[in-house]
Amino acid sequence: MPPTGATARPALSRVEDRRLLTGAGRYVHDIALPGLLHAAFARSAHPHARIDGIDSAEALAVHGVEAVLTAADLPGITMPPPNPLVPGLQTNDFPLLATGEVLHVGQPVALVLAATAQAAHRGAEAVVLDAEPLPAWGDHDPAAPEMARIAHRSGDAPARAPCVVGMSHAQPRVVALALEPRGVVAAWAEAEQRLDVWLPTQTPWRARADLARALGLPAAQVRVMSPDVGGAFGARSSLGPEEIAVAWAAWQRRGAVRWAASRAEEFTAGMHGRGLRLAGELACSAEGRFLHLRARLQASAGAWLPFSAVVPARNAARILPGPYRVDGVDIQASLRRSHTAPVTIYRGAGRPEAALLMERLVERAARRLGCDPLELRRRNLVDAAQMPWRTPTGEMLDAGDYRAALDGAARHFGYEAERARQAQRRAAGELVGIGAALYVEPCGQGWESARVTLHADGRAEVASGSCAQGQGHETSYAAIAAQALGCAPQQVTVRQGDTAHGPEGIGALASRSMAIGGSAVLRAAQAVARRRAAGEPLPISAEEIYHAPAEAWSYGCVIARLAIDRETGRPRVERIVWVDDAGHVVSPPLARGQLVGGLAQGLGQALLERIVYDDEGQLLTGSLMDYAVPRADDLPAVELHSLHQPTAANALGAKGVGEAGCIGVPAALLNSAADALSAFGEPELEFPLTAERLWRAMAGGPTTE
Repeated sequence: MPPTGATARPALSRVEDRRLLTGAGRYVHDIALPGLLHAAFARSAHPHARIDGIDSAEALAVHGVEAVLTAADLPGITMPPPNPLVPGLQTNDFPLLATGEVLHVGQPVALVLAATAQAAHRGAEAVVLDAEPLPAWGDHDPAAPEMARIAHRSGDAPARAPCVVGMSHAQPRVVALALEPRGVVAAWAEAEQRLDVWLPTQTPWRARADLARALGLPAAQVRVMSPDVGGAFGARSSLGPEEIAVAWAAWQRRGAVRWAASRAEEFTAGMHGRGLRLAGELACSAEGRFLHLRARLQASAGAWLPFSAVVPARNAARILPGPYRVDGVDIQASLRRSHTAPVTIYRGAGRPEAALLMERLVERAARRLGCDPLELRRRNLVDAAQMPWRTPTGEMLDAGDYRAALDGAARHFGYEAERARQAQRRAAGELVGIGAALYVEPCGQGWESARVTLHADGRAEVASGSCAQGQGHETSYAAIAAQALGCAPQQVTVRQGDTAHGPEGIGALASRSMAIGGSAVLRAAQAVARRRAAGEPLPISAEEIYHAPAEAWSYGCVIARLAIDRETGRPRVERIVWVDDAGHVVSPPLARGQLVGGLAQGLGQALLERIVYDDEGQLLTGSLMDYAVPRADDLPAVELHSLHQPTAANALGAKGVGEAGCIGVPAALLNSAADALSAFGEPELEFPLTAERLWRAMAGGPTTE
């Protein structure tokens, strides 16, 4: 078994960096093939409308346009079904190109193929959609059909409790906003009788299965390649209608077709994240013991269901009450349709929502009880000696010392001294808040695959069923294999993201790459090492399909200090101290990069980012002129400290790290903003915490829109 604590070996340098930083990376947008046609989509300007006709005549007259395809050309082909994680999940068949009705702004209604990208876009603009507007459901419209319902109940709510606090919070939708917009290149390989598809995807093998199903081909006749990927964050775990339509066009024409999304298309027709509405009540004893948690979670599905559509609501419901002991819970989550873009998993996928609801309630309970918020947490945390711990929702927390994370964060933050300085600054008229948040992060379940080959010249090769979008798998998987084989990491080559050359796998999502994918690499490398020690001649190859016996749960504590300008309401994050436990860490620099990257996206959600639809279902934030994202100078100073509590949930002893920043940071920032405004009462603050909203809270006006 590898060590479960920090190791003394030198930090690994990312082997990917030189290639990517010198422009030698190979992305889908770099794929160039002879005879390539370019694709563009004509899209709906209506959120909901009946289609009376589609006129392609002007589009076909554009120089360079070769074809305009509509739903009639792709009869009966619909989007792949979602993951049926919740019993009774209601699904809807969604066509690749709109037929009968359009169901959201930006829905593709026609596919234009042309000799150049410019001609394709001019052709798409010339397509005329004749449609009759229909009433549209917005997010959380009670008239919209319910797609799923999740419930967890245990224990009884007390008839009367000395302290009951409540909260509500409407999370805005956000966009994953990868540096590389969506794209696809599909080409029919006549000699192999195979469709080759290049995709920036997190799940090449599922993408292959979905494409084969849609096209009616055997899976062996579809090859999916995921080269370098410029960001994914969950939004690249499912195919969109565009990718399948382009693949179909290439197959039908026995040629090659490329589609590259514009940034505007990412906003209007790409998959969004978040968007849950949260409400809850926490009942406490006079001594501050958590008696009962009531939570109501409402999620919007959008117009169609991506593969993981139900995951955010399901995760938020099952993760509550987080790292705390609560005598009983009454948790309900629902998922409803809407005439808006689809919602999928986005870095955290329900984990941030659960942490935000619970941690906001804890802070309010502490204020009501006249107790220090860190002390109230200490009284109710699951104790390390009680691990593994069965939660009220039936989840099993495998291992951890939550008190050590809290106490470590308080110590590094200098909590008592910071509170004293806060009092001094407040006496001088400043608005300064300190907020904390604890979180747990389940890192995925199931299996992953790896194949390790040791050659006679000492070189080794790792082929993984997982694939990377910036996590550094080429570095970490090589290090895992090298340690087991007794060679240098530089002697190991890692191959990933190609269904023709790797073992079938699940992919990189849900913080599972290291815990499950890394364990598969470890076991395969150990098998090779054992056979080599027994004298078997080289080359030796071993393949492992690793099934994780349990789900590993990482955790941590974030404490933030935030100041608000009295005149303008502008927030300024002054300091963040963060203690995280990701179990066995293969590469501390890679882990730190994941934590800081998640922090940046968590800060963006808390302070800047918001998708807005108007009452008619039109998107108002359709570009980076309207949608703010963090810049380098928006990031505060952050102090990271790591624990390394062991876990037996996987062979590597690793826990998730990729989503932690999106889980703990937003909740800590919300609590610090509320603490800064505590002199103005208890306003219900919602994200993003803009200067205008905070100024309105000081003025006693509404903080929501």
